[in-house]
Amino acid sequence: MENKSSPVESVDRALLLMLAMRDAGPLSVKAAAELLDVAPSTAHRLLTALAFRGFAAQGHDRTYRQGPELSGRTPQLISTQQLRKHAQAALVRLQGTVGETVQVMVLNGGNIQFVEGVESARTLRVVKRVGDMMPAFVSSGGKAMLARLTNAELEELYRSGLQPWPTSKTTTLAALKRSMTKIRRDGFGTSFEETEQGVVGLGVSINDPDGRPVAAVTTATPSIRFDRSAMPSHIEALQLAAAEIMEKLRGD
Repeated sequence: MENKSSPVESVDRALLLMLAMRDAGPLSVKAAAELLDVAPSTAHRLLTALAFRGFAAQGHDRTYRQGPELSGRTPQLISTQQLRKHAQAALVRLQGTVGETVQVMVLNGGNIQFVEGVESARTLRVVKRVGDMMPAFVSSGGKAMLARLTNAELEELYRSGLQPWPTSKTTTLAALKRSMTKIRRDGFGTSFEETEQGVVGLGVSINDPDGRPVAAVTTATPSIRFDRSAMPSHIEALQLAAAEIMEKLRGD
């Protein structure tokens, strides 16, 4: 890509970044700085400006890619009714596979809100919640969705600090951001008696084509029955359910 001079240098640099994202895919701040032969802080300001106007979007890995203004994809608002409708069959199959209570939830500010669920048929089970809210950082599904956000978005979401929660193991924003690194790598969230005592949760984020969280699907198991050796199979079942729900939402 030829870097010709321009009378409006900052505009020219922004255009070069848009072309690079179109032709080469996601860009890190470091790669953008090297491309433009500028300081990383300058590249970061340009990418942030492009993201603000929708010409770029930052992924959970902190790289920048084409935003909705360039990709032709605009964020789709999904109603609770749509989510319930398209999640029900997947939740029934998921519950049959894992044998525990399964639920779907959405982000509501810094909280999660339960939308739908299917209870386990076992005598000792976790009761499904519908409409209830709790901090996202104590829920496995909430953590999985938060991990799809950037650190800057997390800082904005919790700019007033983390809401106290009786069983929470995460009490500071710094600790929350550190925990996101592992969840981003693993691709799922866990909650070991953080929502309430006696409950273990596993959660996977349901993401749109740009990797943004739309909802999350979770399992909820009484801690006395939780078997760590079953985690891989439960995570796989969660991922299949998340993919099925997103495919149906996209076809709506």
